[in-house]
Amino acid sequence: MRVILGNILAIYRKELQSYFASPFAYVIAGVFWLLSGVFFAILLFSPSGLIAQIALRDQMGVTEPVDVAYEFLNAYLGVLGSLSLFLLPMLSMGLYAEERKRGTLELLATSPITNWAVALGKLLGVLTFFITMVLPLLVYEAIALSAADPPLQPTIMLLGHAGLILLAAGVLSLGMFVSSLTDSTILAAILTFTLILFLWIIEAIAGGLSGWVGEAVGHLSLLKHYTDLIQGTINTSGLVLFASYILLGLFLTAQSIEAFRFQRS
Repeated sequence: MRVILGNILAIYRKELQSYFASPFAYVIAGVFWLLSGVFFAILLFSPSGLIAQIALRDQMGVTEPVDVAYEFLNAYLGVLGSLSLFLLPMLSMGLYAEERKRGTLELLATSPITNWAVALGKLLGVLTFFITMVLPLLVYEAIALSAADPPLQPTIMLLGHAGLILLAAGVLSLGMFVSSLTDSTILAAILTFTLILFLWIIEAIAGGLSGWVGEAVGHLSLLKHYTDLIQGTINTSGLVLFASYILLGLFLTAQSIEAFRFQRS
């Protein structure tokens, strides 16, 4: 067991170092921070933002209270989820495609390290990089919402961002599998985006189906379960679904690399 953990840690360190040494990864992080900051300002301070809407309600004499901090967090995390839909495939596209292109995938496939350990180490590395992208957002969210009345419960904010990380883990795991199928990073990104977009909107497709089939298909929706988490609702079925996507991606990746090793033997 100690050897397996050591192998996973070694792959994790190697993958994480490759991201922090990659100019393209910094470009993705910069775009993510820029767009998230722009949407943050728009949701709060634009003429149609929450602050302007609350001021308009006060002018109209509406006395019904509104939890501005909670409403803002829901809207902002929804935007971050949609933004991640575009950026996460770019992070996962090179996990195995680059190994294929450089010819080092054969070394990984024939090494004594199990395919599961390699896949898990790579997934943890790219997920850690994404978490470092999210952490700065928590800082200025906490600063902006610290003066909210009523105050926002920290557990709601943490649960919402945990949902974002779970969403990212599922997307990156499936993207890693797609990356293991091709040596083209562009193709891997496109295929991953198509797959995740399908899982994002599948609830709308399920609306056209009746009975248990529609319910089963709708349950596969990433958007549905992500929305529950950012609203502060812990749904066991949603957590199971995210865990299933993560494990499915790891399993399929391990099988893909095993098939590659078998073809080369």
